[in-house]
Amino acid sequence: MTLAPSLQRPFGPTLAAAALLCAAASAAAQDTSRIARVTVYPGVATVERVAKVPAGARSLTLTCLPASLDTQSLQIQADAAVRVGEFSVLTEDRDVASACASPLDGRIRELEDQIAGVKAEAGALQLVDGYLKAVASGPAGDDATAARGPAVTPAQLDAMAEALRKSGQDTQTRAHQLKRRQEALELALKPLTTERDRVASQRARVVSVTVNLAAEREGELRLAYQVRGPGWQPSYRATLDAAKPGVLLERLALVAQISGEDWSNVQLTLSTGQPNRATQGRLPRPWTLDVAPPPQPRPPAPAMAMAPAPAAAPLMRERSNGVQEAMPSFDVSTVDKGFATEFAVPQRITVPSNGQRITLALGTHNTPAQLITRTAPGVEEAAYLVAEIAPPPGVWPAGSVGLYRDGAFVGTGRLDFATATATTSGAAPVASLSFGRDELVLVRADAPQDVTGSTGLTGARTERKTRRAYQVENRHRNAIDLQVLHAAPVSRHEKIEVESHYQPAPSDLAWNRQSGTIAWRQSLAAGATAQFNAEHTLRYPKDIELLERP
Repeated sequence: MTLAPSLQRPFGPTLAAAALLCAAASAAAQDTSRIARVTVYPGVATVERVAKVPAGARSLTLTCLPASLDTQSLQIQADAAVRVGEFSVLTEDRDVASACASPLDGRIRELEDQIAGVKAEAGALQLVDGYLKAVASGPAGDDATAARGPAVTPAQLDAMAEALRKSGQDTQTRAHQLKRRQEALELALKPLTTERDRVASQRARVVSVTVNLAAEREGELRLAYQVRGPGWQPSYRATLDAAKPGVLLERLALVAQISGEDWSNVQLTLSTGQPNRATQGRLPRPWTLDVAPPPQPRPPAPAMAMAPAPAAAPLMRERSNGVQEAMPSFDVSTVDKGFATEFAVPQRITVPSNGQRITLALGTHNTPAQLITRTAPGVEEAAYLVAEIAPPPGVWPAGSVGLYRDGAFVGTGRLDFATATATTSGAAPVASLSFGRDELVLVRADAPQDVTGSTGLTGARTERKTRRAYQVENRHRNAIDLQVLHAAPVSRHEKIEVESHYQPAPSDLAWNRQSGTIAWRQSLAAGATAQFNAEHTLRYPKDIELLERP
């Protein structure tokens, strides 16, 4: 049967429009992207997303990307079967983007429904409990006599009492279980609502990237971008076995991020690089000499003093609505060697976007160590066990270190190979890790001896003599490598003369490159005692006041 032309016309354009819509829908690929890899630097991270592109697709939109995304860092790559054209970036509120609803909303609604069900059942049990109490009490007075009816036998009373007891017990038990269930649900709901309110108060925004492409066959598209805020902080564990000449260093890392998107089951790489640092060093400015102009008369002071300029605010992240939020600080200092050290975590890691810190183990390194017993008797009559280690290969950012000696935890310190110095002239630099007090080394400091008098033909100069004496006793069963530190006076003015004598002769007159820090270092046999003496003579004119800073 053939339709009339008047009936054919309405259907022609409709079918054509439907075909065009279907074609457009098939040409625009759906967003099925996932985060495959993340490289974390101090304060910034590079995120790599991977999306499947079906054959025949003409565009792909990746939605719900974080607002901290740096658009200038966008990099797009694809398989050979997918040709990539231009792309556009759109930033909008999360509330407007329907596809970017918070994943917490569904879980929150589910818990709220469960709490409502528990409350409804608890209310029903209250009705049952009230009815049972009314039945148990029964009518009273003349009405009770009139309504008593036939006499009730003892057996019937026993059966009724047992039924009421069993029903009341079951009701009270179930009511208690419902109360505990409600408390557990509310406890699980509280952190979810707190996180949702935090995100809502910030009016979080999201970014969408639309890429025009031509896919001859099915392939993959990779989108890489940088986000501000994530970071990692180094941490270490140092284990010393006093019977072995070495320290076991264990690398740890604390990773956290608030970028706006969770990193779920991703391949994580940590880098000591500093992308936020300047890429070019400062250049010297010309050194010019000129004649200074004559001084100008100072203007009169204003009637009211101006308020001082506000201090510089800490590093903040500003959102689109002007609300500022403090960024987590992961200021990692690195040894400047020109290259970064990267740590590829073998297992896949999940790092939520709520600031939670994840601790990762990055491997161990066994480094040789020189054990010494260090003491500064003029400051403290105690000795400490110190391990001197050479900087291991690679970049080791400075960080806190947990210290273990012979399997026992002794405290925390700081590992910073950037401060490594040579113990003697021409030696390789070493860093020191202190592993606690050595109770088998006794240190004593005699009372200081000071004598002040006059010198010179006219007695116009003051002469002051000081003496310091120390004793160190080794109660170990073996010899120790002993280091004794002493602070000597250092003249900062030409009119002040300092003359020093030591017994025995010190091994270093400027220990750790510090002028005035004297170091004795020697081997001390088991059961032996060593004596150390320092005498200083100060001469200066009597008409000056000596400024002394011990």
